[in-house]
Amino acid sequence: MRFLADIRLDTGEVVTAHCTNSGSMKSCLEEGAEVYLSPVTDPKRKTRFTWEMIKINGKWVGINTSVPNRLAFEFMKSNIIPGLEGFSEIRREVKYNNSRLDIMATKPNETCFVEVKNVTLKEGELALFPDAVTTRGQKHLQTLMELKQNGIRAVMLYVVQRIDVNAFAPAEDIDPMYAQLLRQAYSKGVEIIPIQVKVSPEEVVFERVLKFLLAK
Repeated sequence: MRFLADIRLDTGEVVTAHCTNSGSMKSCLEEGAEVYLSPVTDPKRKTRFTWEMIKINGKWVGINTSVPNRLAFEFMKSNIIPGLEGFSEIRREVKYNNSRLDIMATKPNETCFVEVKNVTLKEGELALFPDAVTTRGQKHLQTLMELKQNGIRAVMLYVVQRIDVNAFAPAEDIDPMYAQLLRQAYSKGVEIIPIQVKVSPEEVVFERVLKFLLAK
């Protein structure tokens, strides 16, 4: 069933964990791989655990899609992301026309909207997005272009939750329309910032800004 995964604990007990990732999870699924779960205390939740990470080729990959939004917000508050520093007010989940974007940040003489995407797909040395066709993602790119056209700073921020890649590119083979819109958005002044984070059961830390390609 989608959004659920059967996990064998160290005790030998098999539990069903909630998976927040609605994509294909291509290149970050491996039967029998070591995983990390977080316990759930909410009595209303049917599952007792949330699936957070999986170890692929000895390295942790973060698969929880709710993590990047929180990371982006905290990183911007702490002035960690190059190019996204110095904002006096940072808000999450802000509506613009008929879209809701992840972050709106302001400082004197500048308003900036940031849309955040989780990236786990790997092909060779490249991190790719998306791992499944995303009409929602396409709509977000259209909104970012509209913002830029109206004189508002617009940023597409990709959070790559794996350290075994060296650059980012759109997954044209999976969603050619998204790739086309990303190139169009870039040509119209929408900024593309892919950041790489190092995930482990102990912490998730900013690693670096990755270079990006507009095509593989």
